[in-house]
Amino acid sequence: MMDPVIIIAASCLVGLAVVAFALLRAWHEWLDYKRQELERSRNAARLSIDTPEDQRGAVGAARIELADLRERIRKLEAIASGVEL
Repeated sequence: MMDPVIIIAASCLVGLAVVAFALLRAWHEWLDYKRQELERSRNAARLSIDTPEDQRGAVGAARIELADLRERIRKLEAIASGVEL
C-alpha cells in the first residue's frame, strides 16, 4: 500500500504543476494583449500620417488638449503635495 506522505507529495506536485500552467497561460495572454496594444498604437500613428488635411487638424487639436489636461493634472498634483509652482 502507498504511504500517506507519498500521496501528499504527489498531490502537491500535481497542484504545483496546475498553478504553474495557469500562470504560464496568463503570462502568454498578457503578452498577446500587449502586442495588440502596440499594434493598435502603430495603426493609430499610421492613420494620423495617412489622414487627409482636414482630419489632421482634429488630431493635432486633440493632442494639444491632451497636453493641456496633463499640465492641469501636474499642477493639481503639485498643489495636493504642497509644492508651490
